[in-house]
Amino acid sequence: MNKKKRIVIALGGNALGNTLPEQMAAVKITAKAIVDLIEEGCEVVVAHGNGPQVGMINNAMAALSREDVNQPNTPLSVCVAMSQAYIGYDLQNALREELYNRNIYDIPVATMITQIRVDSDDPAFQNPSKPIGHFMDAAQAKIAEEKYGYIMKEDSGRGYRRVVASPKPAEIIEIGAIRSLVDSGQLVIACGGGGIPVTRQGNHLKGASAVIDKDFASCLLAEELDADFLIILTAVEKAAIRFGKPDVKWLDDLSVEEAKAYIQEGHFAPGSMLPKVEAAVRFASSKEGRTSLITLLEKAKDGILGKTGTRIHQ
Repeated sequence: MNKKKRIVIALGGNALGNTLPEQMAAVKITAKAIVDLIEEGCEVVVAHGNGPQVGMINNAMAALSREDVNQPNTPLSVCVAMSQAYIGYDLQNALREELYNRNIYDIPVATMITQIRVDSDDPAFQNPSKPIGHFMDAAQAKIAEEKYGYIMKEDSGRGYRRVVASPKPAEIIEIGAIRSLVDSGQLVIACGGGGIPVTRQGNHLKGASAVIDKDFASCLLAEELDADFLIILTAVEKAAIRFGKPDVKWLDDLSVEEAKAYIQEGHFAPGSMLPKVEAAVRFASSKEGRTSLITLLEKAKDGILGKTGTRIHQ
């Protein structure tokens, strides 16, 4: 590459696994792909999801509160914070080890526990729709509603689950610290799980019962760090229209206008590819010369080199 590119990578769940052993194995593979980009001369910042992990933590803390009457229920914002530290611990150690394996000793790795402000009047709070935690029967769901104030919804005949809001990220609270670390040459892991959702009450930041989409949070992080690339890693090599149909069309290179048209036509599944394409469009639209890439983890290097993936640009 001719010049150093600053890249924000949004890791999907497939890059982290679903259990403790799976995560420890997955982060080693993830670290190799990230360090490949560093060896290409890129400056990398890592964001990630936390779906399985925060669900596991939420379930464990809920079980504790049921077993011990003296243990209050753990707020979801605290569960997100726990997941950031737990994933960051595994990921930063795997990255450090992979850097050392390649004789790269001058890039420190750090995890930033990151809060993201959301607006208390975000419409998402009026229509909670993001399921978290374990399934319950009707009686258990009623107790959860009465005891904890949870909003419970029936999920496709499988039982009841708690649902929470998924508001848009408005401000990364620790962006100054993140920027300082990145500018000093460190490999930073930030905005884990979309960030810890907080609302501002004067000088106080109050945790919110919400989850922030990690792709939108990664987009905001990339904008704030003036990145050249936002790479959204997912389970497919490219985005597609007519996905799953005989006449599927895999997308290689899109203008922002073309991507917006496909969104309007309803080609991308809500809760799956749609937020990824929307975040990619937002970043590519934010400043001249910015490019978004949607691809597989193991194809990230080829994607940066223009060999694969779905690239979205002005």
